[in-house]
Amino acid sequence: MELSYFAIIIGAIFVNNVVLAQFLGICPFLGVSSKVNTSLGMGAAVTFVMALTSIVAWSIQTYILVPLHIEYMQTIVFILVIAALVQMVEIVLKKVSPALYQALGIFLPLITTNCAVLGVAILMIQKEFNLLQSFAYSVATAVGFGLALVIFAGIRERLELDDMPKAMQGIPIALITAAILAMAFMGFSGLV
Repeated sequence: MELSYFAIIIGAIFVNNVVLAQFLGICPFLGVSSKVNTSLGMGAAVTFVMALTSIVAWSIQTYILVPLHIEYMQTIVFILVIAALVQMVEIVLKKVSPALYQALGIFLPLITTNCAVLGVAILMIQKEFNLLQSFAYSVATAVGFGLALVIFAGIRERLELDDMPKAMQGIPIALITAAILAMAFMGFSGLV
């Protein structure tokens, strides 16, 4: 059964949110989500990298790995593709938006090791999506990642203004908030 593009997009953003349902990409989710502006920048960078990765990874899988019967090289090849694309994003951001480049700091090169990006590249191949479905899936997944990041950052900014016990400040309340946000997203599981 072939999924409709609507089902792929809604499923990737809400139902199977890469962070809140599949628990991939937790490191940048917790690390970059202290400010909404930084979260928006990271979401945009991840969207760009995931979109390009989907096209390049699908093409390499279809036209190189499968014909040569070296599908077992998939993970290594995809990691190299992601690393190259992240380097390109880093160079462009450094020139176009030095403030965002500084704000993302160490988390920008860590997109290379963001398991969400690699996970999406592998999942689109496992789901046997065509090129357009792979692109839609990866962009929708990245939008879902960015949405979760921005919502979480907004909540964290608000929590900084609230009075709470010293033991709950910082990471403890962030983890509890992330758990509650994940449960809220689980409510979408009946949509698709």
